[in-house]
Amino acid sequence: MGALSWKVMVAKSIAQRFIRKLLAWYARAARDLPWRKTRDPYRVAVSEFMLQQTQVARVLEFYPRFLKRFPTLEKLARARPKAVREAWDGLGYYARASNLHALARQVARRHDGTLPATPQELEKLPGVGPYTAGAIASFSFEKAVPAVDTNVARVIRRVFLGQRVTGNVQRVWRLASMLVPKDGKRAWRFNQALMELGALICVARKPRCGECPVQPHCKTGRRLVKTLRRSASWRLFERRPRNQRNNPQ
Repeated sequence: MGALSWKVMVAKSIAQRFIRKLLAWYARAARDLPWRKTRDPYRVAVSEFMLQQTQVARVLEFYPRFLKRFPTLEKLARARPKAVREAWDGLGYYARASNLHALARQVARRHDGTLPATPQELEKLPGVGPYTAGAIASFSFEKAVPAVDTNVARVIRRVFLGQRVTGNVQRVWRLASMLVPKDGKRAWRFNQALMELGALICVARKPRCGECPVQPHCKTGRRLVKTLRRSASWRLFERRPRNQRNNPQ
């Protein structure tokens, strides 16, 4: 067996172990979020537009309220801009509301009220970039496609590239495409799990490597834990009962 073939086999083995560990953790730790209980493309799209630049706790307040007023894409498409703005009031970044309204109108007019199922077609809609297109395709239609937001990109850079800086966007997307499972339902869980890991554990400023389920397979995590284990603070942390450690809220 050639050196290149051996490296490919090792890389695949590491990726498979990473995926298994990540999905097992997600099954235990996933937050109960309303948009994870639906495959309705409109409701998923509403959540994705709201989650752009807004914390989950804030969206949890506005999401059901908005859907109560505009329960279907057709209802939103027929609404006046002022009514949409009023329903969005307090959430901020009002261009998102305008884009979502424009999306609803375009889909109602050109797609018979049904959101497209592929990222390529979704990206043609107002306010939909590569991440939102991948998220709607994966979370609504269970397409085996990547959905790389800020959290996901951070996880991939740290785990597979050993980097804590931004950049390498195209490389991150290529890695995400290689990692995403081919089975649609598993791909749905995988994309959700990557986002959850980035939101709860692999956070931007102070990653919780000691609590990370994939730390043994993470280039950055292994390095950080090796450094931490030399410190007194880490030894004190390990002595504390697990239920007393700083778990994410």
